[in-house]
Amino acid sequence: MTTTLRSTVVVRTRDELARALAGLPAPRGVVMTMGALHDGHAELMRRARAECASVVATLFVNPLQFGAGEDLDRYPRTFDADLEICAETGVDVLFAPGEPELYPNGRPATAVTAGPLGDVLEGASRPGHFDGVLTVVLKLLHLTAPQVAYFGEKDYQQLTVIRQMVADLDLDVRIAPVPTVREQDGMARSSRNRFLAPDQRAAALALSRGLLAGAAAGPFGAAAVLAAAHAEIDGVPGLELDYLQLCSPDLQTAPNSGPARLLVAARTGQTRLIDNLPVELHDPSLDHPALTPREGTS
Repeated sequence: MTTTLRSTVVVRTRDELARALAGLPAPRGVVMTMGALHDGHAELMRRARAECASVVATLFVNPLQFGAGEDLDRYPRTFDADLEICAETGVDVLFAPGEPELYPNGRPATAVTAGPLGDVLEGASRPGHFDGVLTVVLKLLHLTAPQVAYFGEKDYQQLTVIRQMVADLDLDVRIAPVPTVREQDGMARSSRNRFLAPDQRAAALALSRGLLAGAAAGPFGAAAVLAAAHAEIDGVPGLELDYLQLCSPDLQTAPNSGPARLLVAARTGQTRLIDNLPVELHDPSLDHPALTPREGTS
Protein backbone atom coordinates (compact mmCIF):
# COMPACT_ATOMS: atom_id res chain seq x y z
CA MET A 1 0.00 0.00 0.00
CA THR A 2 1.29 3.48 -0.88
CA THR A 3 1.86 5.89 2.04
CA THR A 4 3.21 9.42 2.23
CA LEU A 5 5.16 11.62 4.62
CA ARG A 6 5.35 15.26 3.56
CA SER A 7 6.36 15.04 -0.10
CA THR A 8 7.95 11.59 -0.12
CA VAL A 9 5.86 8.77 -1.56
CA VAL A 10 6.76 5.29 -0.27
CA VAL A 11 6.25 2.39 -2.66
CA ARG A 12 6.90 -1.27 -1.98
CA THR A 13 6.20 -3.08 -5.25
CA ARG A 14 7.34 -2.82 -8.86
CA ASP A 15 3.84 -1.85 -9.99
CA GLU A 16 3.59 0.91 -7.38
CA LEU A 17 7.02 2.16 -8.43
CA ALA A 18 6.07 2.23 -12.12
CA ARG A 19 2.93 4.27 -11.35
CA ALA A 20 4.88 6.70 -9.16
CA LEU A 21 7.61 7.18 -11.77
CA ALA A 22 5.07 7.91 -14.50
CA GLY A 23 4.31 11.28 -12.93
CA LEU A 24 7.91 12.38 -12.32
CA PRO A 25 9.69 14.85 -14.60
CA ALA A 26 13.14 14.29 -16.08
CA PRO A 27 15.99 14.38 -15.46
CA ARG A 28 15.52 11.86 -12.67
CA GLY A 29 18.22 11.19 -10.09
CA VAL A 30 18.47 8.05 -7.96
CA VAL A 31 20.21 7.42 -4.64
CA MET A 32 20.54 3.76 -3.68
CA THR A 33 20.81 2.90 0.02
CA MET A 34 20.50 0.04 2.47
CA GLY A 35 18.86 2.29 5.04
CA ALA A 36 20.31 3.35 8.41
CA LEU A 37 20.66 6.74 6.74
CA HIS A 38 23.02 9.45 7.99
CA ASP A 39 24.25 12.78 6.70
CA GLY A 40 26.39 11.09 4.07
CA HIS A 41 23.26 9.68 2.46
CA ALA A 42 21.47 12.98 2.98
CA GLU A 43 24.23 14.76 1.06
CA LEU A 44 23.68 12.41 -1.89
CA MET A 45 19.98 13.24 -1.80
CA ARG A 46 20.59 16.99 -1.50
CA ARG A 47 22.96 16.84 -4.46
CA ALA A 48 20.39 14.92 -6.51
CA ARG A 49 17.67 17.41 -5.50
CA ALA A 50 19.84 20.33 -6.60
CA GLU A 51 20.69 18.84 -9.98
CA CYS A 52 17.60 16.88 -11.05
CA ALA A 53 13.93 17.63 -11.63
CA SER A 54 12.91 14.59 -9.57
CA VAL A 55 14.62 12.29 -7.06
CA VAL A 56 14.08 8.62 -6.27
CA ALA A 57 15.76 6.84 -3.36
CA THR A 58 15.88 3.09 -2.84
CA LEU A 59 16.11 1.29 0.48
CA PHE A 60 16.96 -2.40 0.37
CA VAL A 61 19.31 -4.44 2.57
CA ASN A 62 20.76 -6.59 -0.19
CA PRO A 63 21.58 -10.14 0.99
CA LEU A 64 23.68 -10.84 -2.12
CA GLN A 65 26.48 -8.58 -0.94
CA PHE A 66 26.84 -10.13 2.51
CA GLY A 67 29.19 -13.09 2.84
CA ALA A 68 29.27 -15.92 5.37
CA GLY A 69 29.72 -14.60 8.89
CA GLU A 70 29.02 -10.99 7.89
CA ASP A 71 26.50 -8.70 9.53
CA LEU A 72 23.32 -9.04 7.45
CA ASP A 73 21.13 -9.68 10.51
CA ARG A 74 23.05 -7.09 12.51
CA TYR A 75 22.70 -4.38 9.89
CA PRO A 76 20.54 -1.60 11.42
CA ARG A 77 16.96 -1.14 10.23
CA THR A 78 15.66 2.38 10.99
CA PHE A 79 12.88 2.91 8.48
CA ASP A 80 10.97 5.74 10.20
CA ALA A 81 14.13 7.81 10.68
CA ASP A 82 15.21 7.01 7.12
CA LEU A 83 11.90 8.22 5.74
CA GLU A 84 12.25 11.43 7.71
CA ILE A 85 15.64 12.11 6.07
CA CYS A 86 14.19 11.38 2.64
CA ALA A 87 11.38 13.86 3.26
CA GLU A 88 13.70 16.54 4.63
CA THR A 89 16.02 16.31 1.62
CA GLY A 90 13.23 16.45 -0.94
CA VAL A 91 13.10 12.86 -2.20
CA ASP A 92 9.99 12.41 -4.33
CA VAL A 93 9.72 8.60 -4.20
CA LEU A 94 11.23 6.03 -1.84
CA PHE A 95 11.26 2.49 -3.24
CA ALA A 96 11.56 0.11 -0.28
CA PRO A 97 10.87 -3.42 -1.52
CA GLY A 98 11.07 -6.58 0.52
CA GLU A 99 13.41 -9.35 -0.56
CA PRO A 100 10.63 -11.43 -2.26
CA GLU A 101 9.69 -8.40 -4.36
CA LEU A 102 13.19 -7.78 -5.66
CA TYR A 103 14.21 -11.46 -5.85
CA PRO A 104 10.90 -13.26 -6.48
CA ASN A 105 12.63 -16.49 -7.50
CA GLY A 106 15.19 -16.43 -4.72
CA ARG A 107 18.89 -15.84 -5.35
CA PRO A 108 19.23 -14.88 -9.04
CA ALA A 109 20.65 -17.54 -11.33
CA THR A 110 22.05 -14.72 -13.48
CA ALA A 111 24.37 -12.22 -11.83
CA VAL A 112 26.81 -9.46 -12.76
CA THR A 113 30.47 -10.08 -12.04
CA ALA A 114 32.89 -7.31 -11.15
CA GLY A 115 35.79 -9.15 -12.80
CA PRO A 116 39.37 -8.76 -11.51
CA LEU A 117 38.57 -5.41 -9.86
CA GLY A 118 36.14 -7.24 -7.59
CA ASP A 119 38.85 -9.53 -6.23
CA VAL A 120 41.18 -6.92 -4.72
CA LEU A 121 40.98 -4.65 -1.66
CA GLU A 122 37.46 -5.17 -0.28
CA GLY A 123 36.93 -8.05 -2.69
CA ALA A 124 39.91 -9.95 -1.29
CA SER A 125 38.39 -9.82 2.19
CA ARG A 126 34.78 -10.23 1.03
CA PRO A 127 34.68 -12.68 -1.91
CA GLY A 128 31.65 -12.13 -4.14
CA HIS A 129 30.69 -8.88 -2.41
CA PHE A 130 30.89 -6.70 -5.51
CA ASP A 131 29.08 -9.26 -7.66
CA GLY A 132 26.17 -8.87 -5.25
CA VAL A 133 26.47 -5.08 -5.33
CA LEU A 134 26.48 -4.89 -9.13
CA THR A 135 23.59 -7.32 -9.51
CA VAL A 136 21.28 -5.29 -7.27
CA VAL A 137 22.46 -1.95 -8.70
CA LEU A 138 21.73 -3.12 -12.24
CA LYS A 139 18.25 -4.30 -11.22
CA LEU A 140 17.52 -1.01 -9.46
CA LEU A 141 18.79 1.03 -12.41
CA HIS A 142 16.38 -0.84 -14.67
CA LEU A 143 13.48 -0.40 -12.25
CA THR A 144 14.01 3.28 -11.42
CA ALA A 145 15.22 4.35 -14.92
CA PRO A 146 17.23 7.41 -13.82
CA GLN A 147 19.32 9.72 -15.95
CA VAL A 148 21.78 10.21 -13.07
CA ALA A 149 22.77 7.89 -10.19
CA TYR A 150 24.58 9.31 -7.15
CA PHE A 151 27.17 7.31 -5.18
CA GLY A 152 29.46 8.40 -2.37
CA GLU A 153 33.24 8.38 -2.65
CA LYS A 154 33.45 6.85 0.84
CA ASP A 155 32.74 3.48 -0.78
CA TYR A 156 35.31 4.22 -3.46
CA GLN A 157 35.79 0.70 -4.79
CA GLN A 158 32.02 0.30 -5.07
CA LEU A 159 31.85 3.56 -7.03
CA THR A 160 34.65 2.33 -9.31
CA VAL A 161 33.11 -1.06 -10.13
CA ILE A 162 29.73 0.58 -10.79
CA ARG A 163 31.37 3.00 -13.21
CA GLN A 164 33.05 0.05 -14.89
CA MET A 165 29.75 -1.83 -15.22
CA VAL A 166 28.00 1.21 -16.71
CA ALA A 167 30.78 1.63 -19.28
CA ASP A 168 31.12 -2.07 -20.11
CA LEU A 169 27.37 -2.64 -20.53
CA ASP A 170 26.60 0.68 -22.28
CA LEU A 171 24.03 1.70 -19.68
CA ASP A 172 22.34 5.02 -20.39
CA VAL A 173 22.95 6.64 -17.00
CA ARG A 174 25.53 9.07 -15.64
CA ILE A 175 27.28 8.07 -12.43
CA ALA A 176 27.81 11.13 -10.23
CA PRO A 177 30.37 10.80 -7.39
CA VAL A 178 29.83 12.76 -4.18
CA PRO A 179 32.72 13.46 -1.74
CA THR A 180 32.83 11.68 1.61
CA VAL A 181 30.94 13.38 4.43
CA ARG A 182 32.91 13.41 7.70
CA GLU A 183 32.30 14.00 11.38
CA GLN A 184 33.89 17.08 12.96
CA ASP A 185 36.81 14.92 14.12
CA GLY A 186 37.45 13.68 10.56
CA MET A 187 35.85 10.24 10.82
CA ALA A 188 33.95 9.20 7.69
CA ARG A 189 30.23 8.88 8.31
CA SER A 190 29.06 5.28 8.12
CA SER A 191 26.01 3.31 9.19
CA ARG A 192 28.38 1.05 11.11
CA ASN A 193 29.77 3.86 13.29
CA ARG A 194 26.80 3.41 15.64
CA PHE A 195 28.21 0.02 16.66
CA LEU A 196 31.44 1.51 18.04
CA ALA A 197 32.07 1.76 21.77
CA PRO A 198 33.88 4.96 22.84
CA ASP A 199 37.30 3.28 22.96
CA GLN A 200 36.72 1.66 19.55
CA ARG A 201 35.73 4.97 18.03
CA ALA A 202 38.86 6.59 19.43
CA ALA A 203 40.95 3.83 17.87
CA ALA A 204 39.14 4.17 14.53
CA LEU A 205 40.12 7.84 14.28
CA ALA A 206 43.61 6.63 13.39
CA LEU A 207 42.25 5.75 9.93
CA SER A 208 41.39 9.30 8.92
CA ARG A 209 44.57 10.60 10.60
CA GLY A 210 46.60 8.11 8.59
CA LEU A 211 44.93 9.08 5.34
CA LEU A 212 45.51 12.78 5.98
CA ALA A 213 49.15 12.17 6.86
CA GLY A 214 49.57 10.08 3.72
CA ALA A 215 47.95 12.69 1.50
CA ALA A 216 50.19 15.40 2.97
CA ALA A 217 53.24 13.31 2.07
CA GLY A 218 52.23 13.12 -1.61
CA PRO A 219 54.94 15.60 -2.75
CA PHE A 220 57.60 13.20 -1.40
CA GLY A 221 56.49 10.14 -3.35
CA ALA A 222 54.51 6.93 -2.97
CA ALA A 223 56.80 5.36 -0.37
CA ALA A 224 56.53 8.45 1.80
CA VAL A 225 52.74 8.42 1.53
CA LEU A 226 52.49 4.84 2.79
CA ALA A 227 55.10 5.37 5.49
CA ALA A 228 53.29 8.42 6.85
CA ALA A 229 49.94 6.64 6.87
CA HIS A 230 51.34 3.51 8.53
CA ALA A 231 52.99 5.66 11.21
CA GLU A 232 49.54 6.86 12.31
CA ILE A 233 47.71 3.54 12.04
CA ASP A 234 50.13 0.75 12.93
CA GLY A 235 50.15 -0.32 16.55
CA VAL A 236 47.00 1.51 17.61
CA PRO A 237 45.47 -0.62 20.40
CA GLY A 238 42.20 -2.23 19.42
CA LEU A 239 42.63 -1.56 15.69
CA GLU A 240 43.39 -4.45 13.31
CA LEU A 241 44.53 -3.24 9.88
CA ASP A 242 43.26 -5.20 6.88
CA TYR A 243 44.85 -3.20 4.07
CA LEU A 244 46.41 0.17 3.34
CA GLN A 245 47.01 0.62 -0.38
CA LEU A 246 47.91 3.39 -2.77
CA CYS A 247 46.33 2.95 -6.21
CA SER A 248 45.57 4.86 -9.39
CA PRO A 249 42.12 6.52 -9.41
CA ASP A 250 40.73 3.56 -11.38
CA LEU A 251 42.31 1.12 -8.88
CA GLN A 252 44.17 -0.65 -11.68
CA THR A 253 47.81 0.27 -10.98
CA ALA A 254 50.15 1.72 -8.38
CA PRO A 255 51.25 5.10 -9.77
CA ASN A 256 54.56 6.89 -9.17
CA SER A 257 53.19 10.37 -9.86
CA GLY A 258 49.96 12.21 -10.57
CA PRO A 259 46.48 11.55 -9.13
CA ALA A 260 46.14 8.53 -6.86
CA ARG A 261 43.85 7.10 -4.20
CA LEU A 262 44.87 5.96 -0.72
CA LEU A 263 42.49 3.34 0.68
CA VAL A 264 42.31 1.71 4.09
CA ALA A 265 40.23 -0.93 5.84
CA ALA A 266 40.46 -2.05 9.45
CA ARG A 267 38.46 -3.75 12.16
CA THR A 268 37.83 -2.63 15.70
CA GLY A 269 35.84 -5.04 17.81
CA GLN A 270 33.28 -6.64 15.50
CA THR A 271 33.00 -3.60 13.24
CA ARG A 272 34.83 -3.28 9.93
CA LEU A 273 35.47 0.24 8.64
CA ILE A 274 36.75 1.60 5.33
CA ASP A 275 37.93 5.03 4.24
CA ASN A 276 39.94 6.68 1.48
CA LEU A 277 41.33 9.99 0.26
CA PRO A 278 42.65 11.36 -3.03
CA VAL A 279 46.41 11.91 -3.17
CA GLU A 280 48.45 13.97 -5.60
CA LEU A 281 51.76 12.13 -6.00
CA HIS A 282 55.10 13.56 -7.03
CA ASP A 283 57.98 11.29 -8.04
CA PRO A 284 61.10 12.71 -6.33
CA SER A 285 63.39 10.90 -8.78
CA LEU A 286 62.19 13.28 -11.47
CA ASP A 287 63.86 16.16 -9.61
CA HIS A 288 67.31 14.66 -10.17
CA PRO A 289 67.58 13.17 -13.67
CA ALA A 290 70.35 10.66 -14.14
CA LEU A 291 73.64 12.26 -15.19
CA THR A 292 74.90 11.41 -18.69
CA PRO A 293 78.48 11.84 -20.00
CA ARG A 294 79.05 15.16 -21.70
CA GLU A 295 79.43 15.04 -25.46
CA GLY A 296 83.00 14.08 -26.42
CA THR A 297 83.80 12.35 -23.09
CA SER A 298 83.80 8.75 -22.02
